[in-house]
Amino acid sequence: MFGDLAALTGRALRKWIRNPAAVLPGLFTAVFYLALFGNSFNPTSLIPSNIGGFQLTTAELEQIRVSILSQTFGGAATYISYLTAGIISLILVFNMAFGGIDLVLDRQLGFLNTLLTAPISRASIYFSGVAQNMVKAMTLALLTFLIAVVLPNGLILGRGFGVLDFLGAMGAFALLAFALSCVFTALALSVKSIDSLVAIVNFATFPLVFTSTALFPEGGFPSWLLSISNVNPITKATDAARLLMVNGILSSAQLTTFAWDGVYLLVFAVAMALLGYLAANRALSPK
Repeated sequence: MFGDLAALTGRALRKWIRNPAAVLPGLFTAVFYLALFGNSFNPTSLIPSNIGGFQLTTAELEQIRVSILSQTFGGAATYISYLTAGIISLILVFNMAFGGIDLVLDRQLGFLNTLLTAPISRASIYFSGVAQNMVKAMTLALLTFLIAVVLPNGLILGRGFGVLDFLGAMGAFALLAFALSCVFTALALSVKSIDSLVAIVNFATFPLVFTSTALFPEGGFPSWLLSISNVNPITKATDAARLLMVNGILSSAQLTTFAWDGVYLLVFAVAMALLGYLAANRALSPK
């Protein structure tokens, strides 16, 4: 099985690497999201310089800006520092959602039918789709992180942020990517056309993103939205990675929060792998 898995995954990744048109948009998307959301949605840029007829000094404006970032955005040094983890999650979601298009094309072009008649397991077909999407998405996640660091007024990492913190943040993103890849790969193997896949993922992804803390803190959420956000895996991955990026060295309470978010993501990933495999196996079985 593992040989078949490696061969199918390698085939898909070679196609991806050899096609710059498939790679470059991911980089442009990262820059676009960070620059656009990081500046146009930045609440600290909306602070009025004149309040009640009194002109605020530069020092007073800076004090208010720091206070907003500290109290509302978890102590992030800049809004982009808060936003980076959410943008990475957003990029993961959309890449996982639309990553199954290649699988639908394989079905339409007859390659998938050829695989089904070959002496290979259906599990290798399914998990090769999961693996290729994970590699693509995590590559873009890493590049987005690097772009955020070098962007002017961009990501400022917390004090003491080190290799283990980086691995912890990427681990949270990897669990989210794996879980979503399991779901959307199974979906791609179940539908018959690209139109059907696009319609379903468009319907599913936007509620997932906008009921999470990817772009905004949960402090302004109404109670019903907060309840949804608290069980949204995007929130868990984003908050876990954000804790490390913004704070670096975690307090005992923050470390406990990070650990529970990690456990939640691990359980969710295992559950989605099992359900995804069962759904894909049924879709690939002879009718």
